[in-house]
Amino acid sequence: MAQISLSHSSDIARSTEGYLMHPVVQPVASDEHLPEAVDVVVVGGGIVGTASAYYLARRGLSVALVEKGYVGCEQSSRTWGWCRQQNRDPREMPLSLLSMRLWDDLRGEIGRDLGFRRTGLVYATDDAAVLAGWEAWGPVAREFGVDTHMLTAAQAAQRIPQNRRQWVGGLHSVADGKAEPALAAPALAEGARQLGATIHQGCAARGLDLTQGRISGLHTERGTIRADAVLCAAGAWASTFMRRHGVIFPQASVRQTALRTKPTVNLGEVLYCPDLAMTRRLDGSYTLAISGRATLEITPQGLRFGREFMPQFIQRLKAVQLGLGGSFFSGPESLPALWGHDPAIFENTRVLSPAPNRKLVAAIMANLVATFPQLAGLEMDAAWGAYVDCTPDAVPVVSAVEQIGGLYLAAGCSGHGFGLGPGIGHLAAELVANDRPSVDPTHFRLDRLVDGSRIKVGSL
Repeated sequence: MAQISLSHSSDIARSTEGYLMHPVVQPVASDEHLPEAVDVVVVGGGIVGTASAYYLARRGLSVALVEKGYVGCEQSSRTWGWCRQQNRDPREMPLSLLSMRLWDDLRGEIGRDLGFRRTGLVYATDDAAVLAGWEAWGPVAREFGVDTHMLTAAQAAQRIPQNRRQWVGGLHSVADGKAEPALAAPALAEGARQLGATIHQGCAARGLDLTQGRISGLHTERGTIRADAVLCAAGAWASTFMRRHGVIFPQASVRQTALRTKPTVNLGEVLYCPDLAMTRRLDGSYTLAISGRATLEITPQGLRFGREFMPQFIQRLKAVQLGLGGSFFSGPESLPALWGHDPAIFENTRVLSPAPNRKLVAAIMANLVATFPQLAGLEMDAAWGAYVDCTPDAVPVVSAVEQIGGLYLAAGCSGHGFGLGPGIGHLAAELVANDRPSVDPTHFRLDRLVDGSRIKVGSL
């Protein structure tokens, strides 16, 4: 096996202020030689791809996972790391319940710590309308048996002391928690390898090998792997990959920013308030972000699917900032990706690593100190950007692709993919293996986005 060195990755950089502009991920070794043939090839080494490879291998199928960069290098390491049931769209709830059960079991099965802890999530707000929205989710919680409780103003203040304004209330989602973005996808990849899967980093998929309309293999930059099935779990790159074979997958990405502090005092494990979300990492540092603060960059692919995404855009108009950036000319939604046929387009961007929004980084740190004055002077360790791939209804696609026999898609997680990752991978493996699915896959079928059905926008 060959090691993929992070020091050789194109996204390793430091800002002029000295902090890293990417999250650090646990390295995973690569298998040097491509197999000639396997049962399934998984495209994409994020949380969804590695979970899918793991659960496919557990079913006794031979699996090869190919990743153009390195395992966990894009969205899966740039997330907050939340594993939640709270405030999810009802369509996602069965998948969320399944995921939480799977998270519970993974450490024992794989023998590696993914950082999963059921710490509970604590929310607080000074906006009565936001509080009412949380309370309105109560019937969903009761329907699915989620242990969640509204907090009074005093209870919220006890859990999140605040000196700038007064909380009107909050909630405590007791059984939810977090996992480590730096560890989870690598641990799942190693778990898949223990069951016989092979892992190939720095190995971009270039296209499907088809015989009479069915999968017969996958072309990669290192050669062709014969296979009966291909699962595309390529995150923000999925629509571009599918479009090359005549499959329409409406997908658009928003650019988000997060940062990580140096280790500090324990102020709580997972905290959320309107202008600050905090997740404590195993080493005592915090991942910080502001919910809903994102940039919707105008791209050729975004314009291509503008009609499908218009209801979501109208609903999120106040939460996003429109912009025009480098993604118009390079990356998965660019003009070359939309109209070009260069088979090397995927390896041209080994790691999709947008720069963090510096104004947002400054706002996050200012909000942290305003909420917790004792953290004045706390240093940042890293800050990064990420493109979060979304579907028009903000619900993932986990589906067979009807036009091509043996082709499956698991993408469009809309910012929910990390917590749902094990469940999505489990369901995808069941579909590929033609097993009885653990949850009803109807809400996750690809056709709902392209057959003219009414799009109901879910929660981001």
